[in-house]
Amino acid sequence: MKSDLKFLKIFSTTSSRNLRKKICQKAGVPEGKLFTKKFACGEKYVQIGESVRGCNCFVISSATQNVDEDLMELFLIIDALKRSLAKYIHVVIPHFGYARQDKITDSREPISAKLVANLIECAGAKHIITLDLHSDQTQAFFEKPVDNLTAKKLFLDYFEKKHLKDLVVVAPDSGGAKNADKLAKLLGASLAILHKSRPAHNKAEIQKVVGDVNGKTAIIFDDLVDTAGSVAAAAEALRKNGAKKVFLAATHAVLSSDALTKLAMAKFEEIIFTDSIPQNFGKLKNIKILSIADLLAKTIRGVHESRSVSKFWEAHK
Repeated sequence: MKSDLKFLKIFSTTSSRNLRKKICQKAGVPEGKLFTKKFACGEKYVQIGESVRGCNCFVISSATQNVDEDLMELFLIIDALKRSLAKYIHVVIPHFGYARQDKITDSREPISAKLVANLIECAGAKHIITLDLHSDQTQAFFEKPVDNLTAKKLFLDYFEKKHLKDLVVVAPDSGGAKNADKLAKLLGASLAILHKSRPAHNKAEIQKVVGDVNGKTAIIFDDLVDTAGSVAAAAEALRKNGAKKVFLAATHAVLSSDALTKLAMAKFEEIIFTDSIPQNFGKLKNIKILSIADLLAKTIRGVHESRSVSKFWEAHK
């Protein structure tokens, strides 16, 4: 693969334009020229605005609340690049849509994450870069190479600078325990796990706090926050068990429905997200956004130049 930067092109779907701009600034390359519009009937149209013949092309596309539109636009961009004889097409998906539907939990359900993976590859993607997938097993849904990056290093650096005492990292459920335990060890903190039940989709009830949180500063650590019901209930349970301060840290701010209201009412000491998803946080004041632009820019440059990229995101102590 040619390492000359003139053969590196970075495009994005409409919803990820701001992230693409920041990534291109960090990577030191101009933004790829792309024209998009929507026909009166609602169909999408895309056109690549420059030659990509023989180029290494990256498409940034993070799933938003308009995930179906985001995906359709992504498929069209990939197809346009393929038909324009791009040499290699990499899809960068900071937030992977449908990732939570990664198994069958009730009769006659689809495995939607597997289907989306198939569609991305069918469109023409040869390499996929993701960030904090909801479950590691989703990587196996792709036949093409997958780099599943993590924002853990960003959170580690942020909390270390705050010099917080008596820390406990809290997994919002047993499925997130492994991920939370890694951050806890890096911070030199203890670990607590919340046991919850889900009576329905987007509904959660905290049943038990496993671990000592009394008198401690708790950091709820998760891959995403959607309706915020789980994390709001978690904050309440932690305070009832004696936690003196509660922080919330998550990579993806999905924030559906009345999530902002729930976050405001939960009275977190601070809420820390990345900019993997474009969001308007309204009047919520205690928000801190960590940018993933530098991480993705270094990864894209590393892939383009055929170098190892793990050093950019792996967190060590």
